[in-house]
Amino acid sequence: MEHITLLIGIVIITALVFDFTNGFHDTANAMATTISTGALRPKTAVAMSAVLNLVGAFLSVEVAATISKGIIDETGIQPEVIFAGLVGAIVWNLLTWLAGLPSSSSHALFGGLIGATVASVGFGAVHGDEVVMKILIPALAAPVVAGLASMLATRFTYRAARHADPEATAKGYRAGQITSAALVSLAHGTNDAQKTMGVMTLALITGGALAPDADPPLWVIASAGIAIALGTYLGGWRIIRTMGKGLTDIQPPQGFAAQTGAAVTILASSHLGFALSTTQVCSGSVMGAGLGRKGSVVRWSTAGRMIAAWGLTLPAAGLVGGAAALLAQQGTAGVTAVAVLALVACAAIWIASRRKPVDHTNVNDVEPAGVVTAAIQAVSPPPVGAPVSAEPDERAEPDPVGESQPATVQVTA
Repeated sequence: MEHITLLIGIVIITALVFDFTNGFHDTANAMATTISTGALRPKTAVAMSAVLNLVGAFLSVEVAATISKGIIDETGIQPEVIFAGLVGAIVWNLLTWLAGLPSSSSHALFGGLIGATVASVGFGAVHGDEVVMKILIPALAAPVVAGLASMLATRFTYRAARHADPEATAKGYRAGQITSAALVSLAHGTNDAQKTMGVMTLALITGGALAPDADPPLWVIASAGIAIALGTYLGGWRIIRTMGKGLTDIQPPQGFAAQTGAAVTILASSHLGFALSTTQVCSGSVMGAGLGRKGSVVRWSTAGRMIAAWGLTLPAAGLVGGAAALLAQQGTAGVTAVAVLALVACAAIWIASRRKPVDHTNVNDVEPAGVVTAAIQAVSPPPVGAPVSAEPDERAEPDPVGESQPATVQVTA
């Protein structure tokens, strides 16, 4: 490894911070249904997920190659551009975490990098065909495929067990959930940790510390795996609550079907080098599981805001990344200003989150409608004419865990 400049070091540290936020933002992908059905205790679930995320980071580098060699042309890209793109991704990740929305960390990263690249070099440095084939098409197809697979698997499992003892089958499916959740965690490590590896490798290439088209060094793989594992262990409890309780009421057979379908989809995409959004896959699987059980309710108001946030992720992170790139190109003072503004934004988001904390002790509680609706409406405004209230409805009582709710109820983290 050749000499690493101070700026490259800053970019690498920022990439690991993004990886950390990716971990706690996406913990819900693997563990939300397992926690909501009681198959595992919350802290045990996130600890298991963290270990398997770390293991998964060492299984493949195909997705890392897509990031470092695929979506943008590293020729002419300076390290400060990558730094700006990472800032855009981190800020968007934290905003959607505050709102309890399971948006895509992957697309936040892509949006930030593309926006920063366009602002500094121009559209010619973005490989449009790679963006379409390996990002946009999978983004549209993956949640639909995973949702259909989960819906069919849910219907099959209930039909196959219709004459069996409900308590016995519930225990069996809880064991299956633990296994399938482990598989999703492993798949998450193979897909999402690699995205940070790709960014770090790209930064090393642009800084001259690695040869063009080089694969990630071992220390890059290890540090990215450790960062995402630590973030996973911290637990993105707000998003876990939305995934586990906000979209639909998940029973053990549904949780098993949803997680198995998601794991297969993610592992297949990692093998093909598709930088898939694990969040979109797992969210699609949960909705499919809700549609697959007779009498189950999918809360389309929550799902609609979540899907709207998916659509906003690429352009929103791109705008932040582009603005940060324009400022960072002003030299050392510009890079310093971007870093200070990013720290201020992150601190403000964290302070806002302390007003209504969510952790492992209350992750399975269901909030009264409207408690944080204002936070979600800031990401996706409600239809014109719909009532908006940022204050909790003190008359509403939380619904008992596990009971179905009407489709009109908005349950958010």
